[in-house]
Amino acid sequence: MGKIIAKNVIKRESGYLYYVDGKGNVCEAKMARGGRKKKAKKKVVKKKR
Repeated sequence: MGKIIAKNVIKRESGYLYYVDGKGNVCEAKMARGGRKKKAKKKVVKKKR
């Protein structure tokens, strides 16, 4: 199970999935809904130290 390390760091939008990639950056990906085709689009938010 994951840990919450910070709250309210980014503004979340509905319809997007947020995750931490292998480099430790927070990424946002459009969620697929209702059989729509996926687009390979990834927006990277730099992590704060």
